[in-house]
Amino acid sequence: MDTIAQIVGKRIRSFRLQQGLSQEELAERAGCHPTYVGQLERGEKNATLESVEKISSALRIPLSRLVELSEQRETEENRYAYLCYEIAASQNAANQKRLYEILSAIEEYRQG
Repeated sequence: MDTIAQIVGKRIRSFRLQQGLSQEELAERAGCHPTYVGQLERGEKNATLESVEKISSALRIPLSRLVELSEQRETEENRYAYLCYEIAASQNAANQKRLYEILSAIEEYRQG
């Protein structure tokens, strides 16, 4: 089960990669050290709210995108739903729509 620091770190990394940024580029935009960004992404450091806000601004995403559902810990029952959410949440709107269409087609096939 991931800690909150690991969940937020994975999201930072996911959004950074989605935007094609290096850790150094993100750090420069956010006004922090690249080593710190790496530590956050690996869940090694507990980020302050101030640093998470700076990173969300640098990524041009709402702060809530980095911390939403952090309180919902992965359990055996929701493990795959949680993993699917993480993948979908890190995608742009067009890719999210496509993922939804794929899942809907699978569900229709199962019911049909």
